[in-house]
Amino acid sequence: MSTAEVLKVLKEAMFVAFELAGPMLIVSIVVGLISAIFQAATQIHEQTLTFVPKLVVIAIVLVVLGPWMYSVFNDFVQELFELMINL
Repeated sequence: MSTAEVLKVLKEAMFVAFELAGPMLIVSIVVGLISAIFQAATQIHEQTLTFVPKLVVIAIVLVVLGPWMYSVFNDFVQELFELMINL
């Protein structure tokens, strides 16, 4: 396996990792921002007020996007195994 092929696999692995983590991170940031604005407006500084909504929303995102995430990861792993077979 040449260096170019290894770099291609690493690049694709990084892209898959960002693609899978991106929706959860974006939703978590948006929910955190909304809860921070709410806390600043009401002057309630409770840690669970930010943690629980993030936990619930990320769980919902995982349930909704789970099949898509599985298919993306499964395609990547199958591609890796095909590369290993060809070695």
